[in-house]
Amino acid sequence: MRETAHEIVERALGLSKADGCVVIATESSAVNLRWANNTLTTNGASRDRSITVISVIGRSFGVRTASTIDSPGSGGHPTARPTDLPHPTDADGLAELVRAAEDAARDAEDAEDYTDLLGLDTTDVGAGAGSAGAGSAGDAAEAFTDPAARTSTTVFASFARDLAEAFAAARAGGRRLFGFAEHNLTTTWLGTSTGLRLRYSQPTGSVEWNAKSGVPGGSVWHGQSTRDFTDVDVAGTDAALRDRLAWCERSLELPAGRYETLLPPSAVADLMIYMYWTAAGRDAAEGRTVFSRAGGGTRLGEAIGPAGLRLASDPHDPELATTTFVTAQSSSSMSSVFDNGLALRPTDWISDGTLAALVETRASARATGVPTTPMIDNLILDGGGSASLQEMIASTKRGLLLTSLWYIREVDPEVLLLTGLTRDGVYLVENGEVTGAVNNFRFNESPVDLLGRLAEIGATTRTMAREWADWFTLTRMPAVRIPDFNMSSVSPAN
Repeated sequence: MRETAHEIVERALGLSKADGCVVIATESSAVNLRWANNTLTTNGASRDRSITVISVIGRSFGVRTASTIDSPGSGGHPTARPTDLPHPTDADGLAELVRAAEDAARDAEDAEDYTDLLGLDTTDVGAGAGSAGAGSAGDAAEAFTDPAARTSTTVFASFARDLAEAFAAARAGGRRLFGFAEHNLTTTWLGTSTGLRLRYSQPTGSVEWNAKSGVPGGSVWHGQSTRDFTDVDVAGTDAALRDRLAWCERSLELPAGRYETLLPPSAVADLMIYMYWTAAGRDAAEGRTVFSRAGGGTRLGEAIGPAGLRLASDPHDPELATTTFVTAQSSSSMSSVFDNGLALRPTDWISDGTLAALVETRASARATGVPTTPMIDNLILDGGGSASLQEMIASTKRGLLLTSLWYIREVDPEVLLLTGLTRDGVYLVENGEVTGAVNNFRFNESPVDLLGRLAEIGATTRTMAREWADWFTLTRMPAVRIPDFNMSSVSPAN
């Protein structure tokens, strides 16, 4: 009988001879559909298991990970991924994995983020009101010994039927639909030598559409994240794509420059996620980021957006629920292996337009005297607006409407200047109506600077970033109006 993940965690902890040990096991199952030219082309399914051992010796640590994959052709038997270690679920393989982590710890320098591992008696490490706080993950309600939750192709049952109807409508209308849908269910077990035993199952789904017509530049995109595909409106999405393709029938050329621009929630998500990924408190305190204060320290307490603006994360959000405790397989300015098991709680990063928190490990929080606020895998921006994107278009005298951003890269970390390209639909809005599609642009903007220049904030809705969809899908964002978005040059990309 195949050993269960929680049994492997217990066995690895029992094999450990280190001063402290953390073992993280994950099991993932995934299914996907792909379509092109109005026809389903491929589907797939996979499962994999990963075991990470973190050994602490003195004030240093070592990490080793091994993983296996159950491929469709393996008959349900796990096969080792390329690694210099034996199969991690074999008796000898797991022992070698543990010994390798201990050897790495002995060879390592003292860790800058060294902190005692969390135990069952840990209750508070200086959490302030509204911060992510501490505690040893008492929020976790799942039983540690529960088996892995698994997805299957049944999650696509209604979606696939609706998709067939959309294909028929597209063929009749001279349109071509392309896309990819995926559902993943990952279960994580975390055990420590100090007695923590935690488990969490995370369902993650996404669907991306691309519709094309025969006109030059006739290509539009839509993306959505979902827990179970029951909220994916195929007919509604197809209708929206059809409307946007109609906008492409008139094509206009515009020069580079600053334009009043409507950013849809997806584009806002791409910018806010990148900002979030750079919001390490330690880096800011060392004077290396946009969140560093001139002359020293950080910009905590400084207004960086309009009154009423809130950027927050909440692992218990009903729509965007995510892992309720820290799982860190490495240490960086954004995370610490010593924080594994730390309970995650609602955190305001921006409150009433003011920078309220940066990402802080227990070690960085101790060094700077601020609350511990670990990173959480969802992000919500809300400015109190109620207007839909359609209503914002209707109130625009002249400006641009974007669809999505891509190929986003950092130019200057001190101001968080980003560059990137527009893609799959930039439209001209005149007197409240979309009058045609325009050429693509390269942009140069800082998401932090944009927050200070918001002219209008729409209603916050669930969305999915395009550029970062492989890494971060759980967001709610509003559409926003920027009075002078910098289209720095014309892009030939179509």
